Amino acid sequence: MDVIEPPPASSPVMAAPRARRAWRWLVLAAVAGLAAAAGFGVPRLVESRTEASPRAITPRGQLLADEQAQIDVFRKTSPSVVHITTLEAQRDFYSLNVQQVPRGTGTGFVWDERGHIVTNFHVIQGASAARVTLSDQSTHKAMLVGAFPDRDLAVLRIEVPATKAPPLPLGTSRDLAVGQKVHAIGNPFGLDQTLTTGIVSALNREIESINQRTIRGVIQTDAAINPGNSGGPLLDSAGRLIGVNTAIYSPSGASAGIGFAIPVDEVNRIVPRLIRDGRFVRPAIGITAGQAGLNRALNLPAGVVLVQVTTNGPAARAGLQPFRRASGGDIVGGDVITSVDHEPVKDLDDMLTLLERRAPGDTVTLSVWRNGSTRRQPVTLVAAE
Repeated sequence: MDVIEPPPASSPVMAAPRARRAWRWLVLAAVAGLAAAAGFGVPRLVESRTEASPRAITPRGQLLADEQAQIDVFRKTSPSVVHITTLEAQRDFYSLNVQQVPRGTGTGFVWDERGHIVTNFHVIQGASAARVTLSDQSTHKAMLVGAFPDRDLAVLRIEVPATKAPPLPLGTSRDLAVGQKVHAIGNPFGLDQTLTTGIVSALNREIESINQRTIRGVIQTDAAINPGNSGGPLLDSAGRLIGVNTAIYSPSGASAGIGFAIPVDEVNRIVPRLIRDGRFVRPAIGITAGQAGLNRALNLPAGVVLVQVTTNGPAARAGLQPFRRASGGDIVGGDVITSVDHEPVKDLDDMLTLLERRAPGDTVTLSVWRNGSTRRQPVTLVAAE
């Protein structure tokens, strides 16, 4: 049989392992040198080490008063804050079966003992279903009761005993002061039951709703509000609801210390009507307003320019007239509504905001400008179609 002779020591086959061993020793020497340079020596044998034991704990003492107050607010109110998961229907490409898949998450809070849950409209917008998770981690199917996109509010309902979902105590927003302490509870980035604190940074801010309506009287806060906090409560230091967290100002999409909440006085005006009617029935006077630039083009005062008046509507019965074109093409002057109950209006959004504070059947006094003179005209509101 053939005998395979070992290669000579100088051959490349033997030289490669020797080179690798040499490199290993060089690397180990370099590491040892770096350790010595950094002040680390080779560890001593275990037998020569000194004994050590855990350090004694320094007594903490009592919590500060404001710390205990924040803890109490969270313990008292967190059972009333819920986690909302929205679902959407998707059809499987292969089986054609329709199934519901998670779409997004948000926060809400218990409004009353009948299981009504308040949240932002944009939290549930476009969803086919929603589920509500309570603080005890039980999950319940939610039913949509009503929504008002103009104020970014929606109401859901779950079937649970009142003891499992206690309503939040209600406060007021009309007497808030800049600098007042506030607390926000929500589910930012899907993290359950998160508390952040801050102050009221400013009042009477204006933000735009999802359908480009102006939301006025908004509370600005520096309490950290992030995606997932939407629809959660803003609380005062007594644990009362003072606003619904709805938006942040942030170039990065995370909290930049500027958050906004819909004031609770507005929420308390709208939510009962959503529960009662399933929608917000806006009072109307039966007019169509012209575009904003029409006032400037026709050199008219600030206000709502009427371009159409509904036949037999409240405005028509009160004698209001629209601007229109004559047969020859000339513009025939009409009316401009400049105030509602002595509160000035500069455009249709202003007027709608004031009318939304009333109800169908109420009577308001309009200031109506026509051809350089202004008159006061009472008008009875009706439900918008």
